[in-house]
Amino acid sequence: MATTVSFAVDSPAGPRQVEVAYERTGDGAPLVLLHGIGHHRQAWDPVLRILAAERDVIAVDLPGFGASPALPDRLTYDLGTMAPVLGSLFDTLGVERPHVAGNSLGGLLALELGREKRVRSVTALSPAGFWTPSERRYAFGVLRAMRGAALSMPMPLIEQLAKSSPGRTALTSTIYARPGRRSPDAVVSETVALREATGFRQTLEAGLTVAFTDDVPDIPVTVAWGVKDRLLLRRQGVRAKQVIPGARLVRLPGCGHVPMNDDPAAVARVILDTSR
Repeated sequence: MATTVSFAVDSPAGPRQVEVAYERTGDGAPLVLLHGIGHHRQAWDPVLRILAAERDVIAVDLPGFGASPALPDRLTYDLGTMAPVLGSLFDTLGVERPHVAGNSLGGLLALELGREKRVRSVTALSPAGFWTPSERRYAFGVLRAMRGAALSMPMPLIEQLAKSSPGRTALTSTIYARPGRRSPDAVVSETVALREATGFRQTLEAGLTVAFTDDVPDIPVTVAWGVKDRLLLRRQGVRAKQVIPGARLVRLPGCGHVPMNDDPAAVARVILDTSR
């Protein structure tokens, strides 16, 4: 079950209250998990039990996604706002410089938090921000198409498609290499999360000018990429390694853009190794 916390964040018009939903489980060093655009904290469910055996795991619904409301007026979804928002969340939860793992948008946010020395280690799974302009246009076009499809389908159709492996493939093969492994309930839930994501448009607009070009020195960084990632192509991992030369670059065989479901054991091991 999700817990909701509220905290103040500065804006150009004064403090604004931000609400964030999260799930916390396990014991050990704190580890914060950040999902991708249009997704929700349940993206981490396949690895949650493994991680919680060794870490105090905090799976977050980013503002405007999952059970977290949209950011209040005068707060934007760019890195310059989201990193302080997450830093304030850490303070509110009583975790100082946690380990952080993120996927896609969450990976980009994790790297930004690492660059600002707000975290102890970073595991970035297919992080955004290492694209060429044409690769970004392609990815954003796919994301808009996924969002449009989710918005256009009536719930009975979504539920019917999710019951079969071919239907789950039709709904989620863009992000999973092995979509048939996803449960029907999970596929319905994440399709609903995509259609109801109040922060989707603003986050995509903020990403139009994003390029991660700074090193992240002095902390452990792992960049892991699914070999079968169809959204952010794996050659972007090579660019990430060039930008962050001290990072460990890991390839995830048989995994797509959201690798936690495709190979939970491999992804959990990468995160645990980085967050020692």
